[in-house]
Amino acid sequence: MEFISYQNDTIASAFSCVSVFGCLVTGFIFGIFISYRDTPIVKANNRNLSYLLLVSIILSFLSVFLFLGRPNDVTCRLRETSFGIFFSVAVSSLLAKTVMICVAFKSTKPGSPWRKWLSVKLPYTIVSLCSSFQALICIIWLSISPPFQDLDTDSYPGKIIIQCNEGSDIWFYSMLGYLGLLAAVSLVLAFMVRTLPDSFNEAKYITFSMLVFCSVWISMIPAYLSTRGKNMVAVEIFAVMASSAGLLGCVFFPKCFIILFKSELNRKADLLGKRKEGLQNINPLIMVIKYENKTNYIKRN
Repeated sequence: MEFISYQNDTIASAFSCVSVFGCLVTGFIFGIFISYRDTPIVKANNRNLSYLLLVSIILSFLSVFLFLGRPNDVTCRLRETSFGIFFSVAVSSLLAKTVMICVAFKSTKPGSPWRKWLSVKLPYTIVSLCSSFQALICIIWLSISPPFQDLDTDSYPGKIIIQCNEGSDIWFYSMLGYLGLLAAVSLVLAFMVRTLPDSFNEAKYITFSMLVFCSVWISMIPAYLSTRGKNMVAVEIFAVMASSAGLLGCVFFPKCFIILFKSELNRKADLLGKRKEGLQNINPLIMVIKYENKTNYIKRN
């Protein structure tokens, strides 16, 4: 019988160590962001979305353990739907950040109709709607034709491959396709606003993270379809870990570097983005922070 076993496969131990290490690094970054939550670089572009993104990355790393060991009906149903929902939350959080950058800059003009969209409810609405649609796809998938444990005796003579059958290929690829659609929209929008003049503009980092994310999953699909047995599972695990690491590194490592080693750049003067010809336009990210501070003040009182 063949499956990724903790007892017989070194690759299972390697995946486990990398997953735990990724969780620890993400948790460390989470702690940094909480400790420096009142600094401009953390408050820019909605720190609550950053917290949500970090939590979803931790859960994505932890979902690797659902792929290890002998599969059964429960783990088969959880492994595919879990990483789909977790990554949908992560990508929709980046999409919400990008939309807020775009709306904030468009609302700087006097009398701009975009001002009515500049509120703290907009990013949370985007995350809720995008994630809920992915969750709905997974619920329908589990209701109609859920994944189940399957025994493959035909691929390799003398071996019984214990694997997960997706149940319905249509809903499986619908889940992946919707995730790809979210990533593509985030990539295109972030690429369009990456050059907007601001010291704390996250769009360029989001662009790199989405490039890594899309590259990993585009290359994963042909490799996934051309392999069998535990090699197929290993390809999917690698895609989950690589895309999680890509999101973490591209979005948060530059910020952590500034917080820990370049604290002189983590000042409100840099957030204002002063230029020689500047101060003609108000930095729109300040507007986002003011909305967030106003909301926190109302909640406290």
